[in-house]
Amino acid sequence: MNSSKTNYKYRVGELRPSQILFSFGVGAVADLPNLSVMIMGLEDWDKSRSVELPEERLLSAVRQKLGLQVKQLLSPPLPTDESNSLSSSDELSRIGIPVAPFPGWVVCPRCRLLAPLKSGFFQLKSNPYRPAETHYVHENCSKSKKPPKVIPVRFLAACDRGHLDDFPWLYFVHHGNTSCPGPLRLEERGISGTAADIMVYCDRCDTPPRPLSDAFGEKGKQNMPNCRGRHPHLRNFDDECDQQMKGLLLGASNSWFSITLSALSIPTQSGKLAELVDQNWTRLNKATTPEILGILLSAFQSTGELQDFTPYPIPQIWEAIQQKQSGEETEELKDLKTPEWKFLSAADPQQNTSDFQLRPVPPPQNYTDYFKQIVLVDRLREVRALIGFTRLQSPGDFTDLDEIPEKYWVNLSRTIPTWVPATEVKGEGIFIEFNEELIPKWENKKSVKDRGNDTRNAYKDWLNSRNLDPDKANFSGMRYVLIQSFAHALMRQLAIECGYNAASLRERIYSQLPTDDNGPQAGVLIYTASADSEGTLGGLVNLGEPATFGYHVTQALEQMRLCASDPLCAVGLFHSNKT
Repeated sequence: MNSSKTNYKYRVGELRPSQILFSFGVGAVADLPNLSVMIMGLEDWDKSRSVELPEERLLSAVRQKLGLQVKQLLSPPLPTDESNSLSSSDELSRIGIPVAPFPGWVVCPRCRLLAPLKSGFFQLKSNPYRPAETHYVHENCSKSKKPPKVIPVRFLAACDRGHLDDFPWLYFVHHGNTSCPGPLRLEERGISGTAADIMVYCDRCDTPPRPLSDAFGEKGKQNMPNCRGRHPHLRNFDDECDQQMKGLLLGASNSWFSITLSALSIPTQSGKLAELVDQNWTRLNKATTPEILGILLSAFQSTGELQDFTPYPIPQIWEAIQQKQSGEETEELKDLKTPEWKFLSAADPQQNTSDFQLRPVPPPQNYTDYFKQIVLVDRLREVRALIGFTRLQSPGDFTDLDEIPEKYWVNLSRTIPTWVPATEVKGEGIFIEFNEELIPKWENKKSVKDRGNDTRNAYKDWLNSRNLDPDKANFSGMRYVLIQSFAHALMRQLAIECGYNAASLRERIYSQLPTDDNGPQAGVLIYTASADSEGTLGGLVNLGEPATFGYHVTQALEQMRLCASDPLCAVGLFHSNKT
């Protein structure tokens, strides 16, 4: 992560690649030990330090959402090993994700001065060998001989349309627009740290101090100004916004929700050569003739790359490239999961690749009527792409990305993007295919239908309470609820035994009715993956062996009998996300 101040850049901290997509992506605020920073838009990223990630199915899905101009899935800028050394050059030390200080207001812990960074009261102190110690100090503080470190204010302002702004301090303390420039002070009267105990003072005029509690709840609706339409990650403002600002705490979980797409790297063609073409498509797709292909291969092979193509003649490689191009032009991407379902349910080890290796095993003895098959995935690769984000309104409130209103969707760049950030992870998993003959019988039971109606009505009430149109949202159906409920119960049980924590296990649900275009589908892939080049170590797959898997299923079902008295569960208000 790199922070910018005028023409100078400083390294200020580190993030894991997965955090760029799920925790601190473009437009998110990262709270560092001494700074709070905003992850900037794609125009500020240095693409020259990124690596293109090949995954054609995912790229096609991204293009359907953002437009055909998107050409690449790129990893975050990756520093070399040299950049971590003490002798690294300034250029190497700047490699990373661009950030800027946000919020723009800070407070001095000694004199309680509240002012923007651009006021000139504060100076940036950086340490190239200890980036996490980069901080601002209050020069000439009246209460301290040594300039104290200042801290970011913990209050922001946002609106449902994805705008984020500094808290309107001058407007707030003066009860409206004012020409008084301050200075302001932020005092805490009590020890609870609540907004009611925090007071804002103006030292210049006679305006009485005002508590921060006036900015939240019902009072806040009358006391906050209209939204300015600011996008600090893009350094611009929308032309207009009819929303009112809402007070927001720094670090609040609803300040940023990622919108992502992901795909498993299943083989899309048969044969070793086709697999090699798939894996190296980002390099080979630049060849427009057999002659150019020969030049490209010679150039790469002279540096020790693409050596696996040596046994194949140029005409044969060119034919494989043309077949892939023809397939891309004629095949319309319906969805990301159906090809995965077909590959996993077929469970053919002869189609294994270096990125995806599976082997079918019999279902546990006591569950042969319920499971059609169990497939152990010894190795898998997943590519994830960030395509946008929301604020205050979670994408999880919608069953499909197409249902997210355009007004909530915030872009990653000022202009139409030609690439999006992506990461790849490798790991292992267990695929469970349910017996399709039993599920329709279960769905047609009166008790299940009644439960489905209650759940659907509760879902509509839940959407109405958030001013969302329930007629435009699709209820996932009881089949999906069944599979997801089973998956979560099983993941809790597996986490106890396999050594991975529950947060590292993910489920990928395949649920389609027989009447759907790609139905029927009834299965779930429970997997874990990491950004390490070797992925995970087989602890999860071992639990899928028939001798042990039946025990874990039994234990998971037994644990479901225990009611945790969860309020949402008690009234049937549960909602699932199919994206």
